[in-house]
Amino acid sequence: MKVTGTTHKYGSNVDTDVIIPARYLNVSDAALLAAHCMEDIDSGFASAVKRGDIIVAGKNFGCGSSREHAPIAIKASGIACVVALTFARIFYRNAINIGLPILECAKASECVAAGDAVSVDLALGRIINHTRNEVYQAAPFPPFMHEIIAEGGLVLHTKKTMGTNRGLA
Repeated sequence: MKVTGTTHKYGSNVDTDVIIPARYLNVSDAALLAAHCMEDIDSGFASAVKRGDIIVAGKNFGCGSSREHAPIAIKASGIACVVALTFARIFYRNAINIGLPILECAKASECVAAGDAVSVDLALGRIINHTRNEVYQAAPFPPFMHEIIAEGGLVLHTKKTMGTNRGLA
């Protein structure tokens, strides 16, 4: 799976409260969550993001509360992948669970700037910055995690691999 888009750059410790503010936690509609994604840290994000774009951030992206709303809002906004120095562990797990590709890559976190044109090969963990003519290497997902992401998340993956054989479709 490969994605190409324009980058939206953030610093370290971007918490779930700025990814999707708490005032929207009673919302379950992904499109409405997307409309308010990042608004407390980047008020123009929702209007600027295009399907296929990529977020690049510093360390501890997704820290804070364990709300699944945060990766849902990011994915629904059109973001195809998040690359960061590190992720908060619960955000990492929630992102995989809903099928949002995320990669940890120190060099990309350091070198990519907002607005750069970037391609990400998720199978290889290769990140190409076309704007700067640089290549960065992240650890690729193990095959089982790649399958979960490719199939749209853990629920869809489970339905595909187990549910249809056991009447859970």
